Amino acid sequence: MAKSDNKLFRSQLRSKTRFTVGETEPSIDDQLTRLEEDIRRLKIEFDVFFNGASKRPPYDTKGRVETMIKRLGDDRTLSYAQRYRYGALASRYNAFRDLWRRIMQGREEGRDPVAVARVQAKQQAVEGFKKTNFICDDAHKDVELVKNLYSALIEAKKVCGEPIEDFSFPRFHRLIASQADGLKERLGCEKVSFSIDVEGGHVSFKARGERA
Repeated sequence: MAKSDNKLFRSQLRSKTRFTVGETEPSIDDQLTRLEEDIRRLKIEFDVFFNGASKRPPYDTKGRVETMIKRLGDDRTLSYAQRYRYGALASRYNAFRDLWRRIMQGREEGRDPVAVARVQAKQQAVEGFKKTNFICDDAHKDVELVKNLYSALIEAKKVCGEPIEDFSFPRFHRLIASQADGLKERLGCEKVSFSIDVEGGHVSFKARGERA
């Protein structure tokens, strides 16, 4: 028997002996699907770790993924389509692994690339935000205008990273209508102007009376 054939035989034998009597060896396609799921799960676990919700990196899961990648890479029975799919998964994992390595290295050196990227993204979004103005005759009836005002305010809050939970449109509509009524009564005006802007990294929401 040729040396290459003998190596292939040993590889197949090791693969088969991993399963006990009564177990069915998963197909190559099943193993590739499992690898894809494990890579996705590993990415989630690393995201959880980098966000501070986990105390230690998911090295156990990482080790299982790398073992599976090596085992499939050594399997010469893969078809062309399976080899192509394997290559795509391996490339995806390698890209993730390099990213995780850079983040870990940055943390060890006192830098956090993820945090830096978030700050830069927020700064760019804040600088690109444009002030918007809305003039309302009757906040009770101008529902569409109040909806546009609400959408602009939500967008500004997202840009600044401010919470938007429990900030429903019905609640906002009631608040705006009440505020508009109060201004009209106090100032004797017929319209109310609302402005939304971002100042110093925080949302600026102002209302003032407008005379006809």
